[in-house]
Amino acid sequence: MGLGFALISPLALIAMQAGEPVAAGDPVLQDAEDVPIEDRRRPGVQSELPDPIVQQNEGAVRAPPPEAFYTEYDGTEGDLTLDVAVPDRARITSSLCPKGGDTSIYTLYPNLAAMCHSKLDPFHHNLLKGDHPLGEKRPGFLKGDDWYLILTGISDTVVEPRSFPIPVGVQTTDRPDSLDVFGRSDSLVLAQTFIAGVSLLKGMTAFKPPTVEYRVTVAGQYNYVDVPERRVLEVEPSEDSERHDFFIGLQEAFVDYHIGRFDSKRYDFFSVRAGIQPWQSDFRGFLFQDNQLGIRFFGNRDNNRWQFNAAAFWRVEKDTNSGLNDITQSPRDDYVFTANVYRQDFPVVGMTSQLSLTYNMNREAGDIEVDKNGFPVRPALLGNLRGRDYDVVYIGHAMDGHFGRVNVTTQLYGAFGEDRDDIFTDDASKIEAFFAAAEASYDVDWLRFRLSGLYASGDSDPYDGKETGFDAIFENPVFAGADTSYWIRQTIPFAGGGRAVAVNGRNGILNSLRSSKEQGQSNFNNPGTVLLGAGVDADLTPDIRVSANWNHLWFDSTEIVQVLRSEGSIPKAIGHDVSVAGIWRPWANQNAVIRLSGAVFDPSDGFGDLFVARGRDDRFYSVLANATFAF
Repeated sequence: MGLGFALISPLALIAMQAGEPVAAGDPVLQDAEDVPIEDRRRPGVQSELPDPIVQQNEGAVRAPPPEAFYTEYDGTEGDLTLDVAVPDRARITSSLCPKGGDTSIYTLYPNLAAMCHSKLDPFHHNLLKGDHPLGEKRPGFLKGDDWYLILTGISDTVVEPRSFPIPVGVQTTDRPDSLDVFGRSDSLVLAQTFIAGVSLLKGMTAFKPPTVEYRVTVAGQYNYVDVPERRVLEVEPSEDSERHDFFIGLQEAFVDYHIGRFDSKRYDFFSVRAGIQPWQSDFRGFLFQDNQLGIRFFGNRDNNRWQFNAAAFWRVEKDTNSGLNDITQSPRDDYVFTANVYRQDFPVVGMTSQLSLTYNMNREAGDIEVDKNGFPVRPALLGNLRGRDYDVVYIGHAMDGHFGRVNVTTQLYGAFGEDRDDIFTDDASKIEAFFAAAEASYDVDWLRFRLSGLYASGDSDPYDGKETGFDAIFENPVFAGADTSYWIRQTIPFAGGGRAVAVNGRNGILNSLRSSKEQGQSNFNNPGTVLLGAGVDADLTPDIRVSANWNHLWFDSTEIVQVLRSEGSIPKAIGHDVSVAGIWRPWANQNAVIRLSGAVFDPSDGFGDLFVARGRDDRFYSVLANATFAF
């Protein structure tokens, strides 16, 4: 038998499927070469070719010219050897839309109604959102056709009833018969913020970075606060226990210039950005996340597998009550120099690793800064009450991504340096502090289960010439429930141990004993922070998410607090923080986000020793209603 396809006769196949024996006379296997099949041919080259196709109407169908295709990059900015057949392809659809509001054409062409929209509609092609180039509408000083305008408008509304330990005013109080250290705890915060931004950029940004970008963003906030005790909002006892305030801050004002490219096809690039700009040192905002005045050199390599940043910042003063940038004041004598590098798919595919080096040089020992409410913020009224200069270097390693189905974020920091004037010894002290945080999550259908852990070292000996309490530059952590958590959202005044000093900062997780996160200095004489948490996110529908979170917090060391409060012993346990949040996105995008959350804090022995007065609240709450609308 020759080599070829073997065939089974139909009768033999039926017999085999029925389990019957095959008749001896039935052919079962045959040589394919000996069995001709009608209208079939063997694989391989045909000896006879089909008749050629003859073009009868010459010129009707013609291949595009060679210049219509990519060839190679010639090394000059923005010039590929490419002819675009439609010069203004961004307007190819909108050019069909009726002008002057006449919609009668929709009756003849109903599909146009789904394509033509108002300029105020942010969800479709819009000149104001950078979907179309400015073209002839651009100002005369802008050279070239590929200039785009992007306008941004955001309304952010906060309604926040809350309670926290509020000390009674020493000189006076709204309740003259009260002699307690802590008074009533309920308070209310209302804040309305409007953000307006304009960005003007050049370049075909659908597939490459912009050549140059100019951006300005301004924020204005009105806020109202009502508390039950005096000398909480204003230093003067005669002032009322409620406050109205308004401020406008410059949040962004920078120029981003695209210097060049490393690669012509993948658009690996390097750029420089100068001015007030956003910066985030790590994935979750543990160290330095702010909008500050600086210059940044950044780019990527190897098809975006490597990303790098090098930046220097001169910190702008903040408004006391809104936290917005206050450019009417001179910048602080506080400088941050930082560099980092990211590597995608390392150490495994799906994981991004980061190495960072950050140097904070503070020269504010000679400054005396009082906030707009009359409270001293630099130097902090803690310990010897003296001003401080310090140098600290943060060495960090982070990972963010997933190992298989387990999502993981980790962060490690070591802080090393020198404080020129220790608040306990009046001498120079070495800074040696450490930080570690990790969050793991696992998805089961529409549920995500999370575990969180955080450790920030505390100072166990105030007089040993070392400051081992970890503190950040400007933290804004997205971790362990973020600002729906009671401890992260609320500020706890350190009554009895310092004046105008808080245990933790608003929208911060560290127990750093600072006068202010916005205007104060870092403090490495602190008790440290330990957190263990668990949570779950439930995507009930594409536009509704419900999250629940539980955290337990401890001080790492309480010796600092004992010395400042003149107490013999203080337990480390701070308390349990339980929160629930619901998020509704009516249009299933980020243009409208409505959030309602509630948190309850149940103090443990350490917090109770410090802040809970007999006969007063032994539990505290925080409710956050937030509506954000963006154009």
